[in-house]
Amino acid sequence: MTSQKTKQDERRQNGNNPLINTLHQVGFTPVGVVFFILVALLPLIPPFNQEYIRRWLVFGAYLAGQAVAFDFTAGYINVVNFGFAALLGLGAYTSAILASDLPIILIHPDLSPWLTIWLGAIFAGLIGLGLGFLTLRLRGIFAAVMAWFVGIALMGITNNLTSLTRGAQGLQVKPLLQSTSNLPYFYIVLGMSLLIYIILKLITNSRFGLAFKAIGQNIDAARASGINPTLYRVLNFAVSCFFAGLLGGFYAHYIGILTPNLMHTSKTVEALAMAYIGGRGSLWGGMTVSFPFVFFIQNLRSNFTDLPGLHLVIYGILMILIMIFYPSGFAGLYQVLFNKIKGLFQRDEG
Repeated sequence: MTSQKTKQDERRQNGNNPLINTLHQVGFTPVGVVFFILVALLPLIPPFNQEYIRRWLVFGAYLAGQAVAFDFTAGYINVVNFGFAALLGLGAYTSAILASDLPIILIHPDLSPWLTIWLGAIFAGLIGLGLGFLTLRLRGIFAAVMAWFVGIALMGITNNLTSLTRGAQGLQVKPLLQSTSNLPYFYIVLGMSLLIYIILKLITNSRFGLAFKAIGQNIDAARASGINPTLYRVLNFAVSCFFAGLLGGFYAHYIGILTPNLMHTSKTVEALAMAYIGGRGSLWGGMTVSFPFVFFIQNLRSNFTDLPGLHLVIYGILMILIMIFYPSGFAGLYQVLFNKIKGLFQRDEG
């Protein structure tokens, strides 16, 4: 995983190596492959093989997928979707309701969760498509605020439609697996996050990605070049919401109970923080920093139980520091260090 400039340099060095070129096409470098393998093996290695740590790893992979989906919109078309958590929750509730066999709610079709998580994703994508047509004709902060208002409305509907969602009482959800172990859930959500990353990376490496970048950099110049900004922004937004809904479906069937709190703006802030701290527009940056941050936040919550919401304050402080001192985030820092190390080796060879 690396930046566009670094990828082009490495392609020239690797020549016609088909394996390396294929890795680059899907957004990986050999270093990225090694990192992914290490993360995949981590829950098998002591002390990470303990169930409570495996649970943290599940949430790390879950947050990683959110960061990628969020960055696809914020980093490319320069629109911050403050309703992201609401669309994720919409996918979660849709999947939970369609999979439910409980007589206490209005609808209980009792479908397989393996099917309903995709139906929830499709529904979230369609709502995202409609929300995009509604909001993305606006510019700048207006689009973000409108998405936030719609997200608040969705949360309010979920809270009040108790005959369908059970509201604040909580909706019991059929588990995805019969196993109580966190290990299979970790590999499922890690695979989902990897799938999201690869698909979005392929999109950003295509002509659609060029249009997204042009719109994000200068929407008027993009329009003058023949690009329809509204069309591409709505398409980008809908794809991001689809994957948010997919992750929401997984969350519902992993946790086993849903409340409207899942759709709160604070949940959006977590994905936003990972995307910005990781490096906006990189996709992989937020995915990488999600794992250490989950461990840090879980330890923080365990040791400072009398200070709820402290992690959000820390997110805010880190984002301010990064925006002031290092706007490109972790991905930019990696690129700088990579180029320096590469320069040292070239100097020694010279």
